[in-house]
Amino acid sequence: MKTYLECIPCFMLQALRASRMTTNDENKQKQILDEVGKLIESFSMKHTPAEYGAEVYTIISEITGVKDPYKQIKENSIKEAKELIPDLKNVIENSADPLLMAVRAAIAGNIIDFGVNQAFDLKEDLKKILIQDFAVSDYYAFKNEVQKAKTILYIGDNAGESVFDKLLIEEMNKKTFYAVREIPIINDAIYEDAVNSGLQEVSEIISSGVKAPGAIINQYTIEFSELFQSVDLVISKGQGNYEGLSGVSRSLFFLLKAKCEVIAKDIGVNKNDIILKGINLP
Repeated sequence: MKTYLECIPCFMLQALRASRMTTNDENKQKQILDEVGKLIESFSMKHTPAEYGAEVYTIISEITGVKDPYKQIKENSIKEAKELIPDLKNVIENSADPLLMAVRAAIAGNIIDFGVNQAFDLKEDLKKILIQDFAVSDYYAFKNEVQKAKTILYIGDNAGESVFDKLLIEEMNKKTFYAVREIPIINDAIYEDAVNSGLQEVSEIISSGVKAPGAIINQYTIEFSELFQSVDLVISKGQGNYEGLSGVSRSLFFLLKAKCEVIAKDIGVNKNDIILKGINLP
């Protein structure tokens, strides 16, 4: 997915929020905004928003010296998500279609996103998404591919959301590789966040090699690239991964909530819609 003009003010807002979280020095905050402004001048709209997002957060890290400004937020998100798991497991186990309910739970976790300027109430939003209609649903194709698959690559997104991903992986009950970011970026899950979420109990956690808030193919590790091509099923979570993978040639499924107008427009849905979309399906 290319970068849209609407992405530009979003980058500036993200830079302002992150700079205020990271430092109280207004001179440094202004320096960050100045540098992001210079970066925007050089933008080519052909690249993905995730690629530019990586550069924005590199600027913040270099100026402030803080490598993981969202560390405490991620820990809190995981803790809050875990508190909801017992009741959610009960809902999944007692539903008419446990796999579908686990998909809904995983998508519900996608609201835990501090890269978009959107408030959320995890408990209340979870209740809504568990009964919300899909704007795009390739569920039966997804269910069929899960049943056939021996190996699954699950590309994670945010910390906290990762706790709900575990429920879906448990329900699929297949050999699964769970991919995380290489370095801290916004509130995206890195290795320690995935472990804190308990994903090592149901999957093999690997780094994709990506240092951006989304999928960037030329940053993939050799291991990840080989897995991406060789596994039977690929599941991509969240908006950032959609941005980078929507044009790939292999089959995969996107699970996300469309939290911004740009993503919604690109998919052809409305903001806040929930999506289970397959591409290049057999």
